[in-house]
Amino acid sequence: MVDKKILRKIAVIFVTDVVGFSKMMEANEDQTLQSLRACKEILDKLFEEHSGRIFNTAGDSVLAEFQSAVSAMVCAAEFQKLIKQRNSALDPKSQMNFRIGLNMGDVIVEGDNLYGDGVNVAARLEALCQPGGVCLSKGIHDFVSQKVELTFNDIGQQKVKNTDIHAFDLVIDGAANREVRSEPSSKTENYERELGAIAVLPFENQSNDPEQDYFVDGITDDIIANLSLWRTFPVISRNSSFAFKEKSVAANEVAQELGARYVVQGSIRKGGQRVRITAQLVDAEKDRQLWSERWDRSLEDIFDVQDEVAAAVAAQVNPALQDYEFERIERDRPTNLNAWELYLKALHTFNERTHADHKDLGVAHAKQMCEQVISLDKKMSHAYSLMADIYFAELGQFLTDDSATSLQKIYDYAKVASDLDPKNSVAANLIASHFFFSGKFDQSKLYAERAVKLNPSFPEALYRLGQSLVHSGQYADAEEYYHKAIALSPLDPNSNVYKNGLFFANLGQNNFEAALSYNDECRLQFPTVGTYKGFNAATLGHLERGDEAKLALEEYLVLRPNLKKKSDYKRIFVPNSTLADVLIEGLIKAGWEPQDE
Repeated sequence: MVDKKILRKIAVIFVTDVVGFSKMMEANEDQTLQSLRACKEILDKLFEEHSGRIFNTAGDSVLAEFQSAVSAMVCAAEFQKLIKQRNSALDPKSQMNFRIGLNMGDVIVEGDNLYGDGVNVAARLEALCQPGGVCLSKGIHDFVSQKVELTFNDIGQQKVKNTDIHAFDLVIDGAANREVRSEPSSKTENYERELGAIAVLPFENQSNDPEQDYFVDGITDDIIANLSLWRTFPVISRNSSFAFKEKSVAANEVAQELGARYVVQGSIRKGGQRVRITAQLVDAEKDRQLWSERWDRSLEDIFDVQDEVAAAVAAQVNPALQDYEFERIERDRPTNLNAWELYLKALHTFNERTHADHKDLGVAHAKQMCEQVISLDKKMSHAYSLMADIYFAELGQFLTDDSATSLQKIYDYAKVASDLDPKNSVAANLIASHFFFSGKFDQSKLYAERAVKLNPSFPEALYRLGQSLVHSGQYADAEEYYHKAIALSPLDPNSNVYKNGLFFANLGQNNFEAALSYNDECRLQFPTVGTYKGFNAATLGHLERGDEAKLALEEYLVLRPNLKKKSDYKRIFVPNSTLADVLIEGLIKAGWEPQDE
């Protein structure tokens, strides 16, 4: 068989679509289609006049080819002028606005259709375009600017998917020029211009079925996870945003409490094999809705919907960001929908577990469901990382009598998850946790850094990186990561672990008063946890607060009656930690008299 030769050429590509077409269809389908037909008649006449050829259409989108950049430019300008005139004679509900992107570049010819970078860049310029405007590449601009009586606004280098484009806007009469921001002149100015954090509140379950909470929470979790992969702005963690579940609180109040500027709210209605997702983005600082959208999909398309939501929100948070870094959001999708839905149930059960006693049935139930998920779909990375997290919970909550096996299981499952999806930040962090509790801090630090790189808005990874540093004696360096974790998850019900990290950092630097204060916060949150009582006794010992230290030590030893030797303490503390001797010294100062080894 002889391979067909790929036919290439240089072409001028014209891409346009309707602004807010989906919303218009939802409001009045017949009227919208009627308006679209009228606008396309205008466009068709202009294409005929300027020798444009339509090579692809999709709903409200039109892709056309021109032999002349000047013809394409004039056609685009005249079309927007005619559309503006048409709109001025209509009521607002009947008006229709378009975006147009123009590019000149290399394309692949396949029958009547065109593909390649030339087409892709034009489409991205269209997405970059303002409503009612024309956005063009520098190549088009340089070719036509001296040949047409039109004015252009240089908007500079713009990031679009997979590349940078030097773009220009056509200046349209009566329309405001796009504001072009210069590069910051200093690091301070750059910092001041950085966007605030975004918080995704738990979506509302409108299915009138409490059993669907797992599904709704799972979708919300996935949107948070997707948004967290973006490097442009920090995302408040799930644990903090879910503190507002089923609470009626104004967006500005939420934002103030969480330290966020932007708030995402939404609802989900699931019925049979259909799902409706609505979402809105609010600038809480200005009390202004920036964007809203609704998706009606079959359940089989739910993965695309989730990515759509994440991308749309991110694009609204920073209009200058047209490079969606979609490769970071795209992931290997489960091949078995039943497995995915069961995974959501397992995740929901695990997240809603209680720590009331040492027989946490939520953990056990989540493990059973997760095992079923893996049997149904052996390629679902997130199922393996969840299983690793479950074993980590067993270890941390003392739910197992075989800690060595649980520790190994954390690694085994997390490694499979990472192999299936190298971008799985949860898996990387759990591998870091395995090495941390094995006393191998250098390896723990390596994987924690990888997790933070994969997801900079992942507080647990920032915490693990801090832990890897603090227990290897890098106390001051560790503090930075604990503070970042707290900032991203200020209402986290498990914030005690971050405060405990700050306790360690200050203890290692002999800042005993600060260490005591952080430990007091932990004890206030979990007054029955014996570990915090021990830390309290040791810190009071270092502060030479005799009676208080002695009383705290007595309370601790009631919970740890087998604590006889220094080696006994080291066995229940982090292996190889530089802080073990510091804590033992504090306990001795508090009155502990360890037996000789």
